Amino acid sequence: MTDLTLEAAQTIVAAGLKHGRAGNMRPLGIVVLDARGAMKAYAAEDKSSLKRFEIAHGKAYACLALGHGSRTINKMAVDRPHFGAAMGHVVGGTFVPVPGGVLVRDSAGDVIGAVGVSGDSSDNDELCAIAGVKAAGFAADAGAG
Repeated sequence: MTDLTLEAAQTIVAAGLKHGRAGNMRPLGIVVLDARGAMKAYAAEDKSSLKRFEIAHGKAYACLALGHGSRTINKMAVDRPHFGAAMGHVVGGTFVPVPGGVLVRDSAGDVIGAVGVSGDSSDNDELCAIAGVKAAGFAADAGAG
């Protein structure tokens, strides 16, 4: 298993923000967690709203907690609302079941971390997360919707 280094996490953040700027997206917050759920990197663009960290963190943390990209988690929560409500309690409220969270997989397919992005539409947040992960040389797993 490859480790998610600080340098790789910073690359993910920088490339994700760059993708957002290229797409004229609203100001973003991006969180990168390692496989343990520990924060490796975070950045919030100027003029981003107050709770971008908590939302981005909740997207990434949900991915790690359930082992799925947030598109899959979103579908699970929509199909079974009681599941979504219960998960919020189980993980202490750190659970945001909407697109914009992706698992980071190494070349062997092992999960080495997760990225959460918040600030624009969920679809655009997800695109920024994927762009960051790819720029760092890893595979992004957003799940299937």
